[in-house]
Amino acid sequence: MSIAVLKTRRWMRVIAGAVSSIGTIGTAIILSECNITNIYASEVTWKTYSNTQYSFEFPYPSNWNSSGNSDNNDGIAFVTPNNRNVEMRAWASKHLEVSIHEQYSREQTENFQTAEGVFGVLSVEVGQQTTSMTLTITQGQVKYNWRGESNSKEFKEYYRLFYYIAQQYKIN
Repeated sequence: MSIAVLKTRRWMRVIAGAVSSIGTIGTAIILSECNITNIYASEVTWKTYSNTQYSFEFPYPSNWNSSGNSDNNDGIAFVTPNNRNVEMRAWASKHLEVSIHEQYSREQTENFQTAEGVFGVLSVEVGQQTTSMTLTITQGQVKYNWRGESNSKEFKEYYRLFYYIAQQYKIN
């Protein structure tokens, strides 16, 4: 099977997963945004957050404010300067041994690939008050998480930004 076919099938699984996870409205948002590439790279001044304990990094808009590292240095949170209801969080944690069954199950549900080629699970949870996009990547015994969250009514304004940042997430 060619790489193009595999990538197409993986993308179809992303869309199918989105349909079951977020319904028709969310799918319309996702499908209308399929051409997301580097739109934010040229419009925003970026900084990069790097976590030395778990060796992950991601870009964030330079005008967003950090809430500081967590007490155990496993992650961080950022909020927009003009709306404290919009935030990004990233954290990592070590897990005990992973069984072969758990590894296989996780690989079957992976629906997203970062720009550096790392596979993970990207999900959107739509609530009445809050909507979030979460990227989860598991490598070995470390589970990496990144989440963008906003008021549900405003989520469409942040979807492309959150998606772009999830694409740029790196594990060093």
